[in-house]
Amino acid sequence: MRYFIGIDASTTATKALLIDEQGDVVGVAASSYDFQTPRPLWSEQDPALWWNGAVDSIRRLLADTGVPRHDVAGIGLTGQMHGLVLLDAQGAVLRPAILWNDQRTAAQCDEIRRRLGKARLVAITGNDALTGFTAPKILWVQEHEPEVWQQVRHILLPKDYVRYRLTGSFACDVADGAGTILFDLKARTWSPEMLAQLNIPAEYLPATHEGPDITGYLSHDAAAATDLPVGIPVIAGGGDQAAQAVGVGAVQPGIVALTLGTSGVVFATTGGPYIEPEGRLHAFCHSVPGRWHFMGVMLSAAGSLRWYRDTMAPGEGFDELLAPAAAVPPGSEGLFFLPYLTGERTPYPDPLARGAFVGLTVRHGQPHMTRAVLEGVAYGLRDSFELITAAGNVTVDQVRVSGGGAKSPLWRQILADIFNAELVTVNTTEGAAYGAALLAGVGAGVWPDVTAACRRTISVTGSTRPSASGVAAYNRWYPAYRGLYPALKPTFDTVGADS
Repeated sequence: MRYFIGIDASTTATKALLIDEQGDVVGVAASSYDFQTPRPLWSEQDPALWWNGAVDSIRRLLADTGVPRHDVAGIGLTGQMHGLVLLDAQGAVLRPAILWNDQRTAAQCDEIRRRLGKARLVAITGNDALTGFTAPKILWVQEHEPEVWQQVRHILLPKDYVRYRLTGSFACDVADGAGTILFDLKARTWSPEMLAQLNIPAEYLPATHEGPDITGYLSHDAAAATDLPVGIPVIAGGGDQAAQAVGVGAVQPGIVALTLGTSGVVFATTGGPYIEPEGRLHAFCHSVPGRWHFMGVMLSAAGSLRWYRDTMAPGEGFDELLAPAAAVPPGSEGLFFLPYLTGERTPYPDPLARGAFVGLTVRHGQPHMTRAVLEGVAYGLRDSFELITAAGNVTVDQVRVSGGGAKSPLWRQILADIFNAELVTVNTTEGAAYGAALLAGVGAGVWPDVTAACRRTISVTGSTRPSASGVAAYNRWYPAYRGLYPALKPTFDTVGADS
């Protein structure tokens, strides 16, 4: 029996997951850590945390499962996207990594738009310049830390630093690479025009690979550290969202992945390098060769429900809180909730956006407010669906939902009705790490391609179909919801400027 490890180097922990040739999860181990905020809006992390976490998790995984180390036939990688890791000519880390949630680069985003023009930027990369992306972080280092930039010889993303420590090779997958906005989306590799405009030497960047490609082999040093055999192939893998999509089987057009965690992510596979002309959607390469994807991000999805519970009903369980809301009719009798508690990204990239209840009357009680929160999040996620279907001529046949919010039958029904699409749950729950392990299996030849791997290992466990009455009700209320942000934006700007 052959086994495959998926490593997920996230912002708060590095996880190692082991699967067998049938795709069954044999074991999981994780090592937690923190990130630093040395100044307001900054977010940094020592890359050694990811490597040490990977070593510790792999060793514990082998010890806990008892799987013979020589039966491990491949390692796949995933992790937090957009982070900036800078190495010198000897491969030493030059400064703490600047993470995806770092917000220091607003001026550099403006500068990228000035140099390229926004339309040209979106045409090349599929994306507008946002503070979370890697390219503006590079400009920030060039401007503010020239002594560091002078020493740079290698630019990596977080999971690819782990790859370097495992294999000694500098490599990147196309899904994670596209998230730097240094990629030519159509060509699926680094854009010479972007590099020239931003004064980034091409030789500083790693070689690019498709998700199932072998990028190197476990070195003697890494084998000694992890207690694995020398020479295990290490597969390209994917950025966390692309690997998460593989992990739930969202690898072909028509099947959309919806992650309903603290934030909400709508991930739609596309058959071509489509873009949303205004850059309101992320457009990246997929971990599946020859495929791309659109992604919309809501910053406070299940996070909105947690805030509401903690504020309005502290100590109450979610099941008890949501039960009375099931008796409230769709539309909450004209009550709306705007889920912009931490600003918003899609479709409004607005850090000053704020949450709100709109339409309160004396007939509204707590059950109405509870349902309005669920509906408001679902409306906000529909915003991403609307952009995706318009920009890429994408159909939505099935939505594969995961995350804590997906546990609620009421919320699943609301989502199905608002999207007017079948909502399903699947048997896999380990997300990105599982997707990375599947990519390792494809790279090692257990499955012929990613689609086949998903078909053989991932199955539907539950289905929620839209109801005609719910679809009709929400189609009536959704335009009113869409009008609220434009109407309230001047207020948000005023309030946000003073807070």
